[in-house]
Formats: sequence, structure tokens, C-alpha cells
Amino acid sequence: MEKVYNKLVRDNIPEIIEKDGKKSVIEIMDENEFLEELNKKLIEETEEYIEDENIEEIADILEVIHGILKAKGTSFEEVEKIRLEKRHKRGGFEGKIKLVKVIE
Repeated sequence: MEKVYNKLVRDNIPEIIEKDGKKSVIEIMDENEFLEELNKKLIEETEEYIEDENIEEIADILEVIHGILKAKGTSFEEVEKIRLEKRHKRGGFEGKIKLVKVIE
């Protein structure tokens, strides 16, 4: 029996499959395809979190974000700096504020 995935997986998945007595067929992607697949994986992991709100899915989202940043040559520290600047200027989400409308 054969199941086709055609999607980005974590680095150790082929080894885990082999240890389970199965065979896997893999390809190494070029940078453009890799970034496309990381973006798809980000959506997939986000949808999984929204579906079951499991904190483990947040860890998966962060792993994908780290992969995207590395592929783009940006550090997590740089993104954290930007996040903090935006937080300082615009605030965070602690206030639970829902903007209903703006009247001019």
C-alpha cells in the first residue's frame, strides 16, 4: 500500500518511517519551493491549532516560523525586536479590545 503526501515534513520523519519498517521516497527542495511549502505548513499548523486549541500546535507553528526566518536569512531576535517596537507603538492584545466601528 502507498500513501502520497507531497508535503514538507520535519527532518527526522524519513528516519522514523524507516524505523517503523516502512520505506519513504523524499526529495530535497530548492529554496523557492521550500519557502512555498513552509508557508503551506504555517497555514496547516495554524488550522490545526484553531481546530483543537492544543498548545503543542503553537510549538509547531513556532518551529515553522523559525524555518521561514532561517530560509529568509533573518533571526528570531530581529523579529522579536520588530514585535516589541510594534507593541510599544500600537500595544498588545491584553485589553481584549474589539473595534466595532469608526465614525467619521
